[in-house]
Amino acid sequence: MACLLRAATWRLFPWRGYCSRGTKGELSKGFVEALKAVVGSPHVSTAAAVREQHGHDESFHRCQPPDAVVWPQNVEQVSQLAALCYDQGVPIIPFGTGTGLEGGVCAVQGGVCINLTHMDRILQLNLEDFSVLVEPGVTRKALNTHLRDSGLWFPVDPGADASLCGMVATGASGTNAVRYGTMRDNVLNLEVVLPGGRLLHTAGPGRHFRKSAAGYNLTGLFVGSEGTLGLITAATLRLHPVPEATVAATCAFPSIQAAVDSTVHILQAAVPVARIEFLDDAMIDACNRHSKLNRCVAPTLFLEFHGSEQALAEQVQRTEITRHNGGSHFSWAKEAEERSRLWAARHNAWYAALALRPGCKGYSTDVCVPISRLPEILVQTKENLKASGLTGTIVGHVGDGNFHCILLADPEDPEELLKVMAFSKQLARHALAFHGTCTGEHGIGLGKRQLLQEEVGAVGMEVMRQFKATLDPRGLMNPGKVL
Repeated sequence: MACLLRAATWRLFPWRGYCSRGTKGELSKGFVEALKAVVGSPHVSTAAAVREQHGHDESFHRCQPPDAVVWPQNVEQVSQLAALCYDQGVPIIPFGTGTGLEGGVCAVQGGVCINLTHMDRILQLNLEDFSVLVEPGVTRKALNTHLRDSGLWFPVDPGADASLCGMVATGASGTNAVRYGTMRDNVLNLEVVLPGGRLLHTAGPGRHFRKSAAGYNLTGLFVGSEGTLGLITAATLRLHPVPEATVAATCAFPSIQAAVDSTVHILQAAVPVARIEFLDDAMIDACNRHSKLNRCVAPTLFLEFHGSEQALAEQVQRTEITRHNGGSHFSWAKEAEERSRLWAARHNAWYAALALRPGCKGYSTDVCVPISRLPEILVQTKENLKASGLTGTIVGHVGDGNFHCILLADPEDPEELLKVMAFSKQLARHALAFHGTCTGEHGIGLGKRQLLQEEVGAVGMEVMRQFKATLDPRGLMNPGKVL
């Protein structure tokens, strides 16, 4: 029985650390030499350690290494690599910083991993147009460091210092999305190398307008495509003015219902909150231990407000509505150092949760529901989590209706792994029943393909497959993901 369970969990919940070869087999010596002819010998590796490093991300999915890793230096080389691989029927897997959470970089059929981190230039900054053009190796923190003295910033913040084009590919968001939107709202144009090597500018070469009604939204097609339609080699992004003043706060509540009701009331009152994050009692306790906070162990909201000094005073006053839901233990953070410490604790919630059971693996759910259904599903999820016997915490971007259960499991306990998978799928289907989505920001990757079909239906899947077949008729772009 134990052997059957272990076999089932290997298929359904394949933990990182088990490395497998792709089904394509090793690349020929001649093909590897052709790769070297494009990018130079120092920028091609078939070493096992390098391939293994590129065969996984931060998720639970087992390592599936590519057959070779290449580091192009410019878009011309990317185009030549794509043409070479496509002509020879070799799968292509784009790679950024490897911080994804859905196995998006696993080389399920072997092939060539194209690591884009050497292309890390900020190509053009248009201050008066509030836009910037970046190569795929530029990370979120690197861009904001470059913008430090400009009065502008890029607010989409998934926590990890991910590459910006990787964030485009996964449709990332984060703590600031309630005020500034997700990557879908902040991408103006993309340069994409298509399968076969053709170069596409989704909004036209060099264009960075704020809006357009010209033709199909090709930019939107590639945001969230997870490397299955092409390689993003440059992105034109929307920038925002740095707020004049910022203040953060935490507030504890007697119950999850009270905390989430307060979230809904704040949004209904049109308070322009920049961040509103929920942490359940288990998550707050873990953050207190891991990040040396001293917050009341209770369901808690982390909030942040941006604007002028006058506007902040009004926003803070209007959040007094939280007291009607039993809000207490208010703690305000006005100084930059104090705010940074607070949000560092929130961004390190994943590691705080892992510390609750050293040696265990973590799995994060990613459902998102309409705001009106958020109180009901969060309360239900907490009850189900307690009943399951699993160790887990709840944390989320509740201003968007998006939350995560961070579930911990012993990778050597197949029964516990199956319980985690069952809990995750049950939660996703609850979200779908509430007219929500199975993934708010992590993407589909390897593990949510069946849930995607349930979400968009047969016709939706058929149209997606038609798009895929048109752009990638040989199915070589990041195979095994999304569809």
